[in-house]
Amino acid sequence: MYPKGLIGKQITVVDAKNETMVGMHGLVVDETKATLTVLIDGGEQKQLLKHAITFRVDGEGNTIVGTTIQRRPEERLKG
Repeated sequence: MYPKGLIGKQITVVDAKNETMVGMHGLVVDETKATLTVLIDGGEQKQLLKHAITFRVDGEGNTIVGTTIQRRPEERLKG
């Protein structure tokens, strides 16, 4: 099952095309069709391409391949 909303959730990148992103974690502050904007430690915002990452929603245990949610958040909310 895909998450209905990611804004306000903590995520951790578990796999990525760019290996330096693996282990990155933070709070999702915005989401578009193709990206997640994450507030990481130190207050810096990073924009992550959904097609390039696999991530875990902290506290929920869900591991999500970014390509599976490459739709606008409101489109996922519709079902």
